[in-house]
Amino acid sequence: MYEFWVWFSYVLASVTFIVGLKFLSHPETARRGNLIAAAGMTLAILVTIFLYRNAEGQPLGNRGLIFVAIALGTAIGWIAAKRVKMTAMPQMVSLFNGMGGACAAVISLMEYPHHSFEGGRWTLAAVIVAGLLIGGTSFSGSMIAFGKLNGNIGDVRFRGQMILNLLLLAALLSLGIYLTVQSQPNMPLFIVMAGLTLLYGVLFVVPIGGADMPVVISLLNSFTGVAAACGGFIYNNQVMLTGGILVGSAGTILTILMCNAMNRSLINVLVGHFGSTTAADGAGSDKGAIKEISIADAAILLSYSRKVMVVPGYGLAVAQAQHAIHELEKLLEEKGVEVSYAIHPVAGRMPGHMNVLLAEADVPYSKLLEMEEANNEFPKADAVIVVGANDVVNPAAKHDPSSPIYGMPILDVSQAKNVIVIKRSMSTGYAGIENALFYDPKTRMLFGDAKATLQKLISEVAAN
Repeated sequence: MYEFWVWFSYVLASVTFIVGLKFLSHPETARRGNLIAAAGMTLAILVTIFLYRNAEGQPLGNRGLIFVAIALGTAIGWIAAKRVKMTAMPQMVSLFNGMGGACAAVISLMEYPHHSFEGGRWTLAAVIVAGLLIGGTSFSGSMIAFGKLNGNIGDVRFRGQMILNLLLLAALLSLGIYLTVQSQPNMPLFIVMAGLTLLYGVLFVVPIGGADMPVVISLLNSFTGVAAACGGFIYNNQVMLTGGILVGSAGTILTILMCNAMNRSLINVLVGHFGSTTAADGAGSDKGAIKEISIADAAILLSYSRKVMVVPGYGLAVAQAQHAIHELEKLLEEKGVEVSYAIHPVAGRMPGHMNVLLAEADVPYSKLLEMEEANNEFPKADAVIVVGANDVVNPAAKHDPSSPIYGMPILDVSQAKNVIVIKRSMSTGYAGIENALFYDPKTRMLFGDAKATLQKLISEVAAN
């Protein structure tokens, strides 16, 4: 009887994961999808605690400690999620993802000495070793990604770094194969492998530039999913296996989509050094002079436009200006201006960052245009407001073969009749290159903090 209800609950929980993932494909149903998947996970956890029986028919032990751990984890997660700013959401995702990888690695460390690999059980040994390798890499790599996103760690590169990484990876794979074919566990060597795995995760992520962090986060997320699936295989736990496979496959697909959005291969992302702060300029001073625009002139231009498009970037997130841009949008619409938002797939520091940021400010989902749709609309726009975006609107990606971002699909804001760029300074973006858009004859620079500048612009538009 216990076995049936455990099996049924795990199947039901797996179905909620699939339904929840489906709902996450659209902003309007994403919140519901999260709740459905969370309900399924809660069911699986409670059933495991109260109904699970091992091969000897014994129930799960240490329930008191389990509930204490659940209470502590829930409290920490709840407080962190409530207090985190939207600008720091990528850091929190990296941190939580790293914790998932660490859990998978710990499972392998705990289970390895308790299994005998005799009698052809090398498959289980391979899964345990894979769980350690993938989970450990995901943990330490995610911690480095957290530090990079938080501004605590810069790009670290040295001569022969790629060769060192490949040699370390080859050593780990060889060590993993050796441990797999042994007839008895070798715990000291397994611990050595755990240490080398953590080192590899650090060396794997630390040279990658900031512009590639969305891809790296997605890739590490898929690593954690695969590591969790390994844990499900070890325990013969269907819900853990299903959840890990879903996370791993979804993360892999998203990684591929991110690479396609940047017109680059995954290998190029990992070893191409795109996003370096030392990258060569993609636009020189010979592009011409920049032209500024006053708040008053910008307000008049926007007020008398028929169609205005907004391109949000990470600068908007840093300034917490999403509410201000929404207020400007509503004010312009009261004047009969059509307003929409153009969202680049890799805008911000993680996939979907801009969508979530604007949703927080109650911007209607129907106004958020994906890159292909937005590029069809730019020629019809009387004005485009670029708020904090840089590399994703740089025409050098289309016209300058020497640029590090050449070939990357961009938002063609230069096709609009007028472009207003709100920016603190002429500093470069993640790719470390100058933006040719700033020198376009149709572009006007409006320097200042995004939130403060937008608030002044709102007051001026309201007065017209």
